[in-house]
Amino acid sequence: MKKVVKFGGTSLASAEQFKKVSAIILADDSRRYVVPSAPGKRFSEDTKVTDMLYQCYSLAESGKVFSDVLKKIKDRYNEIIKGLGLKLSLDSEFKTIEEEFTNKAGKDYAASRGEYLNGIIMANYIGYEFIDAKEVIFFDENGNFDAEKTNTILSERLAKIEKAVIPGFYGALPDGIIKTFSRGGSDITGSIVAKAVKAGLYENWTDVSGFLIADPRIIKDPEVISTITYKELRELSYMGATVLHEDAIFPVRKEGIPINIRNTGAPDDMGTMIVKNTCLKPKYTITGVAGKKGFVAINIEKDMMNSEIGFGRKVLGVFEDNGISFEHVPSGIDTFTVFVHQDEFEAKEQRVLSGIEQAVHPDSVDLESDLALIAVVGRGMRATRGTAGRIFAALAHANVNVKMIDQGSSELNIIIGVRNCDFEAAIKAIYDIFVLVQI
Repeated sequence: MKKVVKFGGTSLASAEQFKKVSAIILADDSRRYVVPSAPGKRFSEDTKVTDMLYQCYSLAESGKVFSDVLKKIKDRYNEIIKGLGLKLSLDSEFKTIEEEFTNKAGKDYAASRGEYLNGIIMANYIGYEFIDAKEVIFFDENGNFDAEKTNTILSERLAKIEKAVIPGFYGALPDGIIKTFSRGGSDITGSIVAKAVKAGLYENWTDVSGFLIADPRIIKDPEVISTITYKELRELSYMGATVLHEDAIFPVRKEGIPINIRNTGAPDDMGTMIVKNTCLKPKYTITGVAGKKGFVAINIEKDMMNSEIGFGRKVLGVFEDNGISFEHVPSGIDTFTVFVHQDEFEAKEQRVLSGIEQAVHPDSVDLESDLALIAVVGRGMRATRGTAGRIFAALAHANVNVKMIDQGSSELNIIIGVRNCDFEAAIKAIYDIFVLVQI
């Protein structure tokens, strides 16, 4: 079985971390394709290399002296090289970077160099072949990822290579200009590589021992989820759970390739398995709970709106015309509510309200800001009666007022709206009622 292994920035922040990663890779001969991120923070006050590159390029783009910052970046890599005892020089690479920065090659080029340089070091250290991602990961002329071209060329290339290192986060446009995914995009690269080589497993190594049921910044020592489906992960990732980039799911999902979230600092921990389907029963009714703050609810009332054909389309068309995407649309016979991100809505507030008035002539339109949305997700909810009732009871006991509740037809998730100020209390209450009471 071929495995693709991706390591995050924390896992590759120093020479010591590189040694841990090397030991993990070389301990299993099936770990044949490695996707590294750029060096992350070595300690809490440290700066990620990607952020240093952005800072350096910003100076170059403004015509200011950037050599001092570039030297700090070079020193960071040389420290790793020295610590690994490698006879490797990145002088020519940094000379090229300096020239490209001077010629204003672009922010994407600048950001990509963190992974590129780390990939060179990793390949040299473990004896794998280095493949520049710009040669095998492609975007179209509009900047969209070209999945078909990438899979064809990457599959052909890797079929001839037993073991390789492919830097994460970036690829190339048709004209060869570097293009990056969004931050955290090395997860996506790992998934793309796993699909191309038809891997049996995609291991994503990070600094936690798997996907947690709840945010550890809110819940102290939350339990690890042993097995989660792609659908469940997608719901939780979208609502703020950030162990894995949400777009990393799609390349492997169709192929049925499982993802294993592992901890570089605790390699013996089994972590979390992310699978397409499973007959394994979850330990708890819920798989996880996650959420985001910063929403506004636009409440529209109009008598007999349920009999007015096209009412919802007209309302949502106003948001579309103003470039605002909606999150949820709970409705009643005479009420229609649209939840949107508050920061997107505020600048266009009056245009939207005016547009709604003209489009559907409502009896009233009310706004409620500073709201949070919480997703309670779990395949176990389908076979468990009274889940919503337990949620309401837990929130009432915690003195949290529920502003909205919406359950999808799949019965996989329940979305709850609360005030921003009640967000943490709501998460704790839900975790306690479904997890702590069963321990």
